[in-house]
Amino acid sequence: MHTPSPHFGGLEFARFRLRPGVSEATLRQAAQAVEEHLLRHQPGFVGHALLRGDDDSYVDLVLADSHERAVALCELWPDDPHGAHFLSLLAPGSALLAFYRRIA
Repeated sequence: MHTPSPHFGGLEFARFRLRPGVSEATLRQAAQAVEEHLLRHQPGFVGHALLRGDDDSYVDLVLADSHERAVALCELWPDDPHGAHFLSLLAPGSALLAFYRRIA
């Protein structure tokens, strides 16, 4: 995945669990497809990372040049086929979505 740049102004932080029966390999492939086919082509996109916690939860990070752009990038996912596929892999009710502004 694209290595996040230190030159970002906002980010989307989504913590979630996988839907039962979904493999981590499937999640990784879906995340790569979202980055390649959706995020990289959008203005303000800076970076993307997928992380797994010790408790088998996951975090998807999208870094953007501003807080507003991070929100706008997130809003694209449900209507994009790659974004919608990624979202279908998440366990229902498990997602916690938050946005942050860089302050330092």
